Amino acid sequence: MAKVTKEQYEFALSRIEELLPQVDDETPATDRRSVELSVMSDLVIAYEKEHFPIEKPTVAELIELSLEEKGMTQRQLASELGVSPSRVNDYVAGRSEPTLKIARQICRVLGIQPTAMLGL
Repeated sequence: MAKVTKEQYEFALSRIEELLPQVDDETPATDRRSVELSVMSDLVIAYEKEHFPIEKPTVAELIELSLEEKGMTQRQLASELGVSPSRVNDYVAGRSEPTLKIARQICRVLGIQPTAMLGL
């Protein structure tokens, strides 16, 4: 796909706003509005991938977010891992990264995908 300009991106966004109320699950994929909506969406996605890339979360952010999702405290995680609360705080603050053994336990306890912990 050719490089999308800011003007094309803004046009596509406004066109999507106009088309969304006109297209639903019952609209045939061959309907001109469905086709246009798909093309406009592809333009927006291409522009946003280039200009607003999503960074992968750090190990510290992963642990912090997962603790929040699970409703766990750092102290509870430390107890589960058999390490000191200050050690878990170092992980969350980004002052140190867990060893591979501890990282594996963190993934198990918090339900984090190991590939995410490895930054893949």
